[in-house]
Amino acid sequence: MGGETYRGPIIDAHHHLWDLRLERHAWLDWPTQGDELAPLRRNYLVEDYLKASTRSGIVASVHVEANWDPTDPLGETEWLDSLERPAGIAARYVAYAALASDNAQEIIERQAAHERVAGIREIISWHPDPAKARVERGDLMEDARWRAGLAHLQSHGLSFDLLISSRQLDMALRLARDFPDMQFVLNHCGSPMDRDAEGMDQWRASLRRLAAAGNVSLKISDPVAYDPAWTRESLAGVILHCIDCFGAGRCMFASDYPVAGLHITFDHWLALFSDIIADLSEDEKRSLFFDNARKIYRIPV
Repeated sequence: MGGETYRGPIIDAHHHLWDLRLERHAWLDWPTQGDELAPLRRNYLVEDYLKASTRSGIVASVHVEANWDPTDPLGETEWLDSLERPAGIAARYVAYAALASDNAQEIIERQAAHERVAGIREIISWHPDPAKARVERGDLMEDARWRAGLAHLQSHGLSFDLLISSRQLDMALRLARDFPDMQFVLNHCGSPMDRDAEGMDQWRASLRRLAAAGNVSLKISDPVAYDPAWTRESLAGVILHCIDCFGAGRCMFASDYPVAGLHITFDHWLALFSDIIADLSEDEKRSLFFDNARKIYRIPV
């Protein structure tokens, strides 16, 4: 029966740590309208994550690459390995590799040699509005050289985290079908960033098509990034559509801490998510909060 608040263990499937003293996160100095990144320009270390999540019931977490200096792709992984923290925190990493680079195979092999590395992410989100684009090309998923780099993940059993725009979801479907033995994880609800009626209809339809690929899972993470003036109803519309498309067996809760903190606190996001899924069964809630992330990222909890 549903209707009750989930009180079991939680895995946070997506968060970041950084230390600005290392000078490896140049993106935090990018100019933005109204300087919206200003609250993020401080250190976010293990103790900060623990303070933010202390009342949450989180027993493990997945650290996702945080735009560390791309000329030093192993640096972030080695830095994470050096940090003292409770066993479950950053238990697994989604590390960085530039898949179309000349040394992609070497970097992937070196990342995979670290016990905690379970996946790779290279942000390839593109949008025709340059202010919303993270890369200059929208077709990297169809580039032969990029795909050759992606293929190296399979021999190491690594998943690939997809941070793309909603306009690239159909391209992601073709990618997933061409790599049927690879696990893909779609970040941030598929990025519904075009908030007018046409844009949201396109996101809903494309997300449902992508869900037909059984090797794609989805993180319900940071929906407030694309909906800063959110309401409970607007977030529920996104969250429930994600679950309706992918099912509770292929979705997972994630915080995107500290980036989500620009628009919502850790506790508030967790409480809203719990409330919105309250009518699901206990098994479904446990899948969303714990089982799916444990399985996909091979977390020893």
